[in-house]
Amino acid sequence: MRNKTQSETHRTPLQAVRRWGWVFLLLSLVASCARMGQPDGGWYDETPPRVIGSTPADRATHINQRKAYINFSEFIKIENATENVIVSPPQLEQPDIKAQGRRIVVELKDSLKPNTTYTIDFSDAITDNNENNPLGNYTYTFSTGDAIDTLEVSGHVVQAQDLEPLKGIQVGLYRIDSDIIGTTATDTIGTTATDTIGTTATDTIGDAPAIGNDTLFTTTPFLRVSRTDSRGHFVIRGVAPGNYRIFALQDADGNYMKSQRSETLAFTDDIITPSFKDDIRQDTIWRDSLRIERIERVGYTHFLPDDIILRAFTEEQTDRYLLKTERQQPELLRIYFSNAADTLPTLRGLDFDTDGAFVIETSAKNDTINYWLRDTLLVNRDTLTAALTYMATDTAGLLQQQTDTITFIPKQSYERRKKEQQKQIDEWLKAQEKKKKKGQPYDSIMPTPHLEMKLEAPAQLDPDRNITITFPTPLATIDTSAIHLYAKHDTLWYVSRFQVDTLDTYLETRYQIRGEWRPEVEYSLEFDSLAFTDIYGHTTDKRKAGFKVRGLDEYAVIMLTLTGFEGKPVIAQLIDNSDKVVKQTFTETGVADFYYVEPHTYYLRMFVDENRNGRWDTGDYDLRRQAEAVYYYPKEIECRAKWDLPLTWNPTATPVEQQKPSALIKQKSEKRRNVKSRNLERARQKGIPVSEIPEKY
Repeated sequence: MRNKTQSETHRTPLQAVRRWGWVFLLLSLVASCARMGQPDGGWYDETPPRVIGSTPADRATHINQRKAYINFSEFIKIENATENVIVSPPQLEQPDIKAQGRRIVVELKDSLKPNTTYTIDFSDAITDNNENNPLGNYTYTFSTGDAIDTLEVSGHVVQAQDLEPLKGIQVGLYRIDSDIIGTTATDTIGTTATDTIGTTATDTIGDAPAIGNDTLFTTTPFLRVSRTDSRGHFVIRGVAPGNYRIFALQDADGNYMKSQRSETLAFTDDIITPSFKDDIRQDTIWRDSLRIERIERVGYTHFLPDDIILRAFTEEQTDRYLLKTERQQPELLRIYFSNAADTLPTLRGLDFDTDGAFVIETSAKNDTINYWLRDTLLVNRDTLTAALTYMATDTAGLLQQQTDTITFIPKQSYERRKKEQQKQIDEWLKAQEKKKKKGQPYDSIMPTPHLEMKLEAPAQLDPDRNITITFPTPLATIDTSAIHLYAKHDTLWYVSRFQVDTLDTYLETRYQIRGEWRPEVEYSLEFDSLAFTDIYGHTTDKRKAGFKVRGLDEYAVIMLTLTGFEGKPVIAQLIDNSDKVVKQTFTETGVADFYYVEPHTYYLRMFVDENRNGRWDTGDYDLRRQAEAVYYYPKEIECRAKWDLPLTWNPTATPVEQQKPSALIKQKSEKRRNVKSRNLERARQKGIPVSEIPEKY
């Protein structure tokens, strides 16, 4: 071991102070670097990052390189560039956009188009690295041609069925020939393209195709593109003067054009002609989060149109094919198709006789079909093979007859079912034997199970409702003489008239009992045994249900007058806070009344039933048919007992994107990124005047 020298073992006090001073200084620096956020009592960094330059320069022309660098005043980050950054014209190959310290690198993979303005719209995705201060809406622009196109168009996309804001759907433009609409681009916008941006519209878009119809929507990617935010709002930037058609598309395969019938889309027949004007807006300057400093009038360039509304819908699937077959119950063969048909398929038994073998139930569109086996011998067979002949869509999209061989096998085999049945018999015999030994009454023959009857008869019945009955199997007979309805007046019960109707519902054996329901009257509905018999000979047992019809004083009445829709077929709907229909009525006079409305908060919706089929119908792009127009009453409706509430509603008075009440909107607006202004709060807490906050904060 080395011996210490005299200089090492005998240090002066001054030398010791110097040595430990350096140590304390080093520890302080390490601690300050390790501490996150602001030291207690200090000021927060609320300064957003600034763009200090770019290569190529922003708004540069004659650019032929696909890589750009954007430099900032501090370290930055991009939140979810794939979703939040929009490149236009659209890129078929995903561009590479990433943050690198104090800069952003943008690399386009597609070849650059000649004479085209490129915009990389970052929206508010750029923030500083530490405090998340947003840069704000930022767009980087360059052109491969002589000039930059600066026009913009904007609007909203909503779902056609319920006006829900549609987030993340693409909105794109196609340019059309000016002679298609009988005017030139120059005449339309009141100025020449050269005067506006220093070049002609033809030179600006280069080889971008001009169209006179909508065929390019299904064959060519968008010319310019944007994407909606959480409010359904979109802005398409970098547009050249001219005439355009606009579309929205939920692009499933990333090719920026309609290529699948399952893709949600929107279109309009309107011609879009971008323009601009000088305008003035009011900007509010806040002293702090609660107090307004002043309101300033600021001049700006107002781009038009800015009120485009696109109602998006998903087309009905027209391809028809066999989805699946099943035999969940031994007596029921069920077949599912992908779409509707005008005719029923043919089911021909290959190992059994199908003549008169079935009771057939179908859905409204013939896309689901029930085949109930009548013969119990067929029910007990574990395998039934049949040839199914039906109409199916071929590769050309045409309906052609097709035959498949189907094997139906029950979920539970006959042997297993017999074992379960014998187990129930043994348990019943064992229970009867116990009763016999105890000297209690017992049965020697096991009773036949009764046909199950599901009776929906609430204790308090609304005057406009009926009693419903559901059975698990199709009925063979109904004996109305075994059904009795009595009404109680004072203390006596009287026979009341009724009617049994079949309910047209989806693949269920359902019926309703309709009576002359009188408010505040008590009723008794009684069924004798054998009132209902199904196709297998099972019968119902005795049953009784008592109920009372509610009084009129418990309800409200809404008397609705629709202005501007007189003579149009309209279905008006009263809905609850979950957008579920409570009541609906059809009108062509513009007057729609809702009776027996329970006290509650409601909302109103209506749609124009163009084909008068009683339901909302989607659109069809190939037929250029829009979805049936839907409107919402923009306010909630408070109903109370005994109220008669008159309402007058002009459905077109409120802009479509503002109609749906916020309480019903499922797609809530995301909070805009803003500087948090925490220094104002800190200054208030410490009693420091706002003017003494350092300018750099």
